[in-house]
Amino acid sequence: MSKSNKKGSLLLARACGGFLLLLAVCALADARATSAEDRIVCRAQVSAVRRAEVAARLREITGWGALDFDEDGVLRFGDAKPAGGSQTARELLSKAARGGNLLLLEDASDSAAVVFSRVVEGRWTKDESKRPPAFVIQIDFADFARLTGDPDALASFNVGWALLHEISHAANDSEDTRRAGALGDCEQLINRMRRECGLAERAEYHFHVFPGTERSEFKTRYVRLAFEQQKPSTNKKRRLWLVWDADRVGGLDWHKQ
Repeated sequence: MSKSNKKGSLLLARACGGFLLLLAVCALADARATSAEDRIVCRAQVSAVRRAEVAARLREITGWGALDFDEDGVLRFGDAKPAGGSQTARELLSKAARGGNLLLLEDASDSAAVVFSRVVEGRWTKDESKRPPAFVIQIDFADFARLTGDPDALASFNVGWALLHEISHAANDSEDTRRAGALGDCEQLINRMRRECGLAERAEYHFHVFPGTERSEFKTRYVRLAFEQQKPSTNKKRRLWLVWDADRVGGLDWHKQ
């Protein structure tokens, strides 16, 4: 056990079907993770491979070529000037890293409760008044491996985009829409980032059962999520799709989207 494990632990709290679900969350990797500019941190259980995957995706989106997690799991942006990428994404990450909340990244692969990603509020087990408000961002890496669809849509929907979506919830207190056909404040911001990167944009927040598989005799239940990409030459938009098996990934229950 390292010296940093004296920092205390978090409890992960989430309302679930009328019950309160409490999950123990490990201590922070290092005392520096609670300082003013170190607010995005990986849990120790997030493997080096997973950290590298997240960092690579964020480098693509932000244009920060030196962005990476340090040996303590803290997200660092590096000193190099950005080369392309999204200015809006850089602003969001900078705001989160210097904000009042602690964001703890967790590997939730193969979790039945997580569809791609989610953010839940954490609670310190002791000295809560002396610690920053904490949020746990859970990413189901396995879900992203089960996606299929148009390559241009896949480029707009990966662990990097999922992380930015959840960070926006925590940093901006934004909410997802419950209205069919709408985007919501959070995805509108993420779409601005996609636009700055020249990528396809999400057409709506919710995904839907794939036509033809609504009947119960189908053992596999596919769902699909719509994206749109505008052609500069014609100014017309083309519809793109992502598809996955909801029995393996989830998504049939809109409350878990």
